[in-house]
Amino acid sequence: MTTVRIYVTYKQSVFDPQGEAITNSIHSLGHSEVKGVKVGKFFDVTIEEGTKPVEETVKEISEELLVNFNMETYSYKVLEEK
Repeated sequence: MTTVRIYVTYKQSVFDPQGEAITNSIHSLGHSEVKGVKVGKFFDVTIEEGTKPVEETVKEISEELLVNFNMETYSYKVLEEK
């Protein structure tokens, strides 16, 4: 079994209103040194070894379900292999 963390974030070219709101709130607390916040989400997925490589499973579920490619992108890292 392998556990991967899939990160989904906005593409660089897409405005991130939630990140902008958080940045403004941080500035209102007096932290002008913070220049920006980017918001995303992550999914921890445990995959049982099967007929396909883990990388292929991650790619398929990300592209078919987790990511809106009009405005998001994804990356992943392996957290644990058993």
